Amino acid sequence: MSEGIVEDVGGRGSWAVVAGSTGGVGRETALRLAEDGYSIVVCGRDGAGAEETRKLIEWAGGRAVDLLADLGDAAAVRGLIAETVEVVAGAPIDVLVNNAGEADYRSAEDVFDTVFNRNVKAPLLFTGAFAPLMVERGRGAIVNVGGFGALAGGGQVQAAKAALMMLTRLWAAEYGPKGVRVNFVDLGHAFTSAQERRAELDPGCAHGVPAGADGPAEVAETIRFLVSPRAAAVQGAMLTMAGAASAAESHGFSSAPGKFHGD
Repeated sequence: MSEGIVEDVGGRGSWAVVAGSTGGVGRETALRLAEDGYSIVVCGRDGAGAEETRKLIEWAGGRAVDLLADLGDAAAVRGLIAETVEVVAGAPIDVLVNNAGEADYRSAEDVFDTVFNRNVKAPLLFTGAFAPLMVERGRGAIVNVGGFGALAGGGQVQAAKAALMMLTRLWAAEYGPKGVRVNFVDLGHAFTSAQERRAELDPGCAHGVPAGADGPAEVAETIRFLVSPRAAAVQGAMLTMAGAASAAESHGFSSAPGKFHGD
């Protein structure tokens, strides 16, 4: 990438923390931010996946470290935050991507804590640690990643992501005037590994997507844009990768040619 593009994007000399970057959307995001000049903190619970992400970044000429933690364990998250601060050694952390989550679609009580710890508490801890550091420098960007229609209902995962969406609005109001942008990307119908697991329970979950379901790469490009200076005016936004599904539903269209949902 040319010097001019790196300077335009704004990653040179600073770090990006990508929580949940051992594969899928997180890995694709980490790779793109590394291309834009950021040093990357790769983190998650899959050691092999974290190492692969780090090596992919390094093979492309970037810089990365991989730190392991179960993001459903608050003590482990706090330990990872302390490791991150030590690793960056005073260099600026300008980007935080809260992508980690738990896609357990069962309604059982025993999955509640796991779902909410990974989808809500971990982002709360990361943001609470890194946003004040961004405020001190007067710049920074945070992107929270939700899943499959955070306000559409349908289970504990959606409830947790809806909570993260509300926190996004709170943080945008709190940190926005201090130079830190906070936005939310709803995966909508993006076809990720988590969506594959959902499809096992609900085979029709991706129907009615006229523009087709996006994949991890398309979601990562959206996150890449949101953390860049090109999105300087975007604050507190809730972007949904819906593939025009909501528009289709409002007009009664199905994904099947010539069919309506009401037929």
